[in-house]
Amino acid sequence: MTSHTEALSNFDAAIAIAKTADQAYKALQDLTQATVGAKLFTIMTVDMQADVARRAYTSDPANYPASGTKPINYGPWFDVVHKRREYFVANTIEDIAQVFFDHELINTLGCQSVINMPIVLGDELVATMNILDVAGYYTPERVQMVRDVLSIPAKLAALVALNRGERA
Repeated sequence: MTSHTEALSNFDAAIAIAKTADQAYKALQDLTQATVGAKLFTIMTVDMQADVARRAYTSDPANYPASGTKPINYGPWFDVVHKRREYFVANTIEDIAQVFFDHELINTLGCQSVINMPIVLGDELVATMNILDVAGYYTPERVQMVRDVLSIPAKLAALVALNRGERA
């Protein structure tokens, strides 16, 4: 991991020339990996009017392709991330299994912890940034680092995606 200053400078340079949503989200992925760390990084956009979510970006297209839509899953996770707009954090595969149907695939990728960060623009939740790593990885200190270092860049990346005519 690099220093936050260097990582933010690299993000600034990359986001300044991003011409597509993929380029903007790749800049955010690089910043995330340089500061907090993540074995798997995805962006899920949400369309509440259509009641669907779509994986708009992924660091692992073989296992988690960016394609199609799926119905929004209402339940405890939805209440935390969508209704309260709080981070969802789970640090064991057992906790992940309680809310994600694809927990077995997540586990096979060596991921047993997750942070789902809501990306809110204009008082609308437009996407979630999802970072996954080994069991116990997302300590309170790392969660705070996500809040302090990644929240504003995530909004900027989503704005670039929207500005390019793509759903956040």
